[in-house]
Amino acid sequence: MTTAGLAFMILSVGFVTVLFAWCLVRVLRSDKRPDHLAHVEPVETEDLPRR
Repeated sequence: MTTAGLAFMILSVGFVTVLFAWCLVRVLRSDKRPDHLAHVEPVETEDLPRR
């Protein structure tokens, strides 16, 4: 493998690894509370016992 090919491979794999790590950190350090999770229909807290 040439030096340019090796450098390109290292940069490519490094970029994908950093992007993956950034995505993991962003998901795992989310400040969302469980009552603000996405849902299909609006759910009010007073309607929960009727479900």
